[in-house]
Amino acid sequence: MGAPVTRGAPDPGLRALSLWWDQVADEDPAALVPRDPLDGDTTADVVVVGAGLTGLWASYYLLEADPALEVLLVEQAVAGFGASGRNGGWCSALFPTSAAGLARRHGPEAARQLRAAMRDTVVEVGGVAAAEEIGCDFAYGGTVTLARGAAQLARVRAAAEEDARWGDETHVLDPDGVAEHVRAAGVVGGSWTPDCARLQPARLVHGLARTLEERGVRIAEGTRALRLSPGAVVTDHGTVRARHVLRATEAWTPGLPGARRAVVPVYSLMVATAPLPAHVWEEIGLARGQTFTDARHLVVYGQRTADDRLAFGGRGAPYHRGSRVRPGFDRDPGVHAHLRGTLVDLFPVLAGVELTHAWGGPLAIPRDWHASVGLDPATGLGWAGGYVGDGLATTNLAGRTLADLVTGTDSPLVRLPWVGHRSPDWEPEPLRWAGVTAGLRTAALADVLERRVGTAGPLPALLGRLTGH
Repeated sequence: MGAPVTRGAPDPGLRALSLWWDQVADEDPAALVPRDPLDGDTTADVVVVGAGLTGLWASYYLLEADPALEVLLVEQAVAGFGASGRNGGWCSALFPTSAAGLARRHGPEAARQLRAAMRDTVVEVGGVAAAEEIGCDFAYGGTVTLARGAAQLARVRAAAEEDARWGDETHVLDPDGVAEHVRAAGVVGGSWTPDCARLQPARLVHGLARTLEERGVRIAEGTRALRLSPGAVVTDHGTVRARHVLRATEAWTPGLPGARRAVVPVYSLMVATAPLPAHVWEEIGLARGQTFTDARHLVVYGQRTADDRLAFGGRGAPYHRGSRVRPGFDRDPGVHAHLRGTLVDLFPVLAGVELTHAWGGPLAIPRDWHASVGLDPATGLGWAGGYVGDGLATTNLAGRTLADLVTGTDSPLVRLPWVGHRSPDWEPEPLRWAGVTAGLRTAALADVLERRVGTAGPLPALLGRLTGH
């Protein structure tokens, strides 16, 4: 998880992780001082490997269920170093597997239950942030999906009809309806769903970490887990013995023994503008904290930040062979330049605007694009992850579910269809690289064809097969 950190000394390099980290460091310079690593062998009731949002939420709800539990978080870098501190700030009801895909695997009623749980999770995150006084800029403004051509509009309408089957609220909009939320170039229609909130993810991470420490949770940073086994985690700073061992390592999972092909880390990159003046926002909109995307195949996403920047990201960074997260993969000048061009294409008023931040982060893709959470009661080993970039809310649902599984709580959460799911391993290299690269290139080609001739032909169906949707 990046370069080693110096015990007790500030690490100014953390600022470069994202706009979100830079803002947190300005507000609280202590955020740049890593916590102490593990100091030799120790014990706990529960040890959680990975101090991203999954690990933090699991620890939070474990303490809610039983304040007497001794919980230890072990983190290779610092809390929020990974996707939890670098993402697009969408706390949404999105789940990587479509409702139809869930229904095919688990049945229609199970799919409806998971969709309802995801919608409720968005509200839950906002509720905890308010209750714990975590100032993470939570704004429940929903998501606008722009259609900028006939093919995109057809997909938007079909998606809204499909959403209605599963209880999701999506409103199809004409151009004037879209303009009430956001005004972009070339819009022929779109949709809006209320089930998303904008937030500042690093503030959420740091607020949760502080809350946990106040309640007695130990967070050992700069401590690399070398092996996870029933009853113990062996680290480079000692061994932790615990009844329950929970893995929350997401894109770093392939670095653990026996998990090299569990997920592939694929990078999503972002840029952010300088704070924009009021007259620019009058032209763009997004006045109520709405997030936005469009209906292209290669995903893009954006938000208006609380300090009036436009933070914008997209997938498309190349997959690097080997399924390992390495320094430098979170920067790609070509992709960042493409994001700037896309942003200006959407909002011509931004031509020439200063971009103050450019960053990226790894997301974990299981072979079947199916996130999962579970606990083996015989061994005490638990896990959660595989969010494919839809983790800002899903981590909360995972944390609540893990807490119920560990404490033996027979709640509706432990019966959701993603509980206990096991994704198949990816193929070995170079087949893995070929499959992931083919998916990215197919999505990009489909978008090019739609812009030029108005249709992508059979490519969307091929893309669906490549991504498991």
